[in-house]
Amino acid sequence: MKLNEKINADLKVAMKSGNKIRLQTLRSIRALILEFEKSGSKKKFDQNEEINLLSTAAKKRKESIEEYKKAGRDDLAFNEKKELEIIMSYLPKQLTEEEIISEVKKLAIVLGAKSKADFPKLMPAAIKELKGKADGKTIKTVVEKILSTN
Repeated sequence: MKLNEKINADLKVAMKSGNKIRLQTLRSIRALILEFEKSGSKKKFDQNEEINLLSTAAKKRKESIEEYKKAGRDDLAFNEKKELEIIMSYLPKQLTEEEIISEVKKLAIVLGAKSKADFPKLMPAAIKELKGKADGKTIKTVVEKILSTN
């Protein structure tokens, strides 16, 4: 089932159940999908675009959580965490840090990346390989760690 169809089906369930946070989150995802479709770009809304859209929404929630915590607004941070959990349920299973390290090490071997100078070679490959499966900040940290130990 396509993301758009799944969101619409889940929206109906959320409306019937009265789950306001889920309903709000699903509506925001649906709005992002509609915005993409009506943007006029010639891009097709495929699985990669779905992952990009959901990853962007998740990243915004993570940033909001950090900002709300800094401001002492735990109530708003809590809502953002709930929204993040809902968004993450539509993304592929997230890798653990150990799995990310393993994948990046394999890529480093294949690409021959051994030092910090190879960061521009390894980082884009790691992002492409792990897109939707891991957070970009975590990938960057792992890449830097691996290149600094070699």
